[in-house]
Parts: sequence; structure tokens; C-alpha cells
Amino acid sequence: METYDIRQDDYIANAAEFAQPILIHLRQLIHDAAPQIQETMKWSMPFYDYKGPVCQLAGFKQHCTFGFWKGSLLSDQHNILERSEAMGHLGRITTLAGLPTDEILIQYIQEAVELNEKGVKIVKAKSTVKTPLVVPGYFADLLKEHPQAEIQFNAYSYSHKKEYLEWITEAKTEATRQKRMLTAIQWLSEVVRGIGSSSKE
Repeated sequence: METYDIRQDDYIANAAEFAQPILIHLRQLIHDAAPQIQETMKWSMPFYDYKGPVCQLAGFKQHCTFGFWKGSLLSDQHNILERSEAMGHLGRITTLAGLPTDEILIQYIQEAVELNEKGVKIVKAKSTVKTPLVVPGYFADLLKEHPQAEIQFNAYSYSHKKEYLEWITEAKTEATRQKRMLTAIQWLSEVVRGIGSSSKE
């Protein structure tokens, strides 16, 4: 299997101008940290796999995101991970200067690879029945106002939908909830429009 995926070249080439150097830098850094990593595209976003997903990138209109598949298991020695973020562990990345140092990121990427190498899995409570997802009326109404976002949300897996809904409903204030809903609509709309690539796996 090829290490690089040409679909990621297209994704980066079609990303916003500010995002391109960020995505190029992170992509190269991932390969520098772990040459055995292989590229692919999932949910129209660049993913990096080694014995399972390791990390992923995304470029939006005004920011980029970078996340680890098993971020909750990383030691986070430098306290850089925003564990509450639904779409990335480094928050909204808008410049190269906003990233942690290369040395720190390489350390985290290598730790994520090691988790997969050792076969470490995220332990989840076993349940034979999935709790039905309840989409709050206020978010359902907002989705109906944005058909593209509604299409993408409905296409997501149970766990992906659940992550979005928990992120929104757990907001402590109405202002935060509104902000998260609008951010979710932005993410969902941009994914369904195929930012960077229309290929899916």
C-alpha cells in the first residue's frame, strides 16, 4: 500500500489559502514522526493510519483542526489537548505559529502510533442496546434550515451523531450552546460540500 494518497494532495490544493501551509506542515510532520503511517481519506478528511487510525486533519473556511483517534488515551504531558473538542484536539488552528512545537507534536504522534502498535483499545461500557438518540428540537429546527448539514448529520454513524449531540447539549450556558450549534452547522455543511475532496471511504 502506498504511503501517500493523491486525494490528500487534492484536498490541500483546494483548501483555503491560509490553511494550505498548515495542512502541508502537519502532513509532513506526521510522516517525519512515523514513516510507517499510511494516508487515506475518511469522511472526506485526511486520515493517517498505522494498525488503525492514528490522527486526522481538516481544513475549513476560517480554521483547521488536528485530532488523535485515541486522544483520550494520550498522556498529554504538555497539556495541549482540548479533550472537549468534537472535531480536533488542538482547537481552531489559524496559523502555523498557533501550533505546538514540532518536537512536542512528534512526541504525541509517536505515542499515538505506539498505542496502535501495542493494540491498546479505548474501553467502552458494554451494552447490548443502544440508547435512542434524541435530537433536541432546537437543533432539529436549525438542521432543517440547513439541508446540507442535515443530510451529513443523518449520514453519520450512531457514535458520530452522539458526539455532536453531547457536545451541544452539555453546554453550560445558552450562549455557548448557540455557538456550538452554529459551529456544528458550519462543519457539517462544509463536509457535505466536499471541502478539498469528494471521496469517501
